[in-house]
Amino acid sequence: MKSSLSTLIASLLLAAASSAVAAETAPVMDNKSCDPPKYPKAALMNEETGTVGMGFLVGTDGKVVDSKVEKSSGSKSLDKAALTALAQCKFKPGTKDGKPEQTWAKVDFVWKLE
Repeated sequence: MKSSLSTLIASLLLAAASSAVAAETAPVMDNKSCDPPKYPKAALMNEETGTVGMGFLVGTDGKVVDSKVEKSSGSKSLDKAALTALAQCKFKPGTKDGKPEQTWAKVDFVWKLE
């Protein structure tokens, strides 16, 4: 009896632990919903390149609520141009347990000369 009781308790604890972990999905950017960033003239003339890492707080409606540069490209003008342009994009909202939820999305944009 003790053995089956401890097995039952262990099973219940395992079930409770697994149900406590929520299924979450991150927001996804709709690339067709906005124009790509335009190269700032000064950065183009100075042949500046780099990758800017950004964070976008996406609301349940898919619109950007807040944004920030998390990793600079090394050029303030490239960082600002990417952040400003991509903050206009629509996102598929992130979800928690199947319901839309306000969450952060990470986006990298690579500036390269062609």
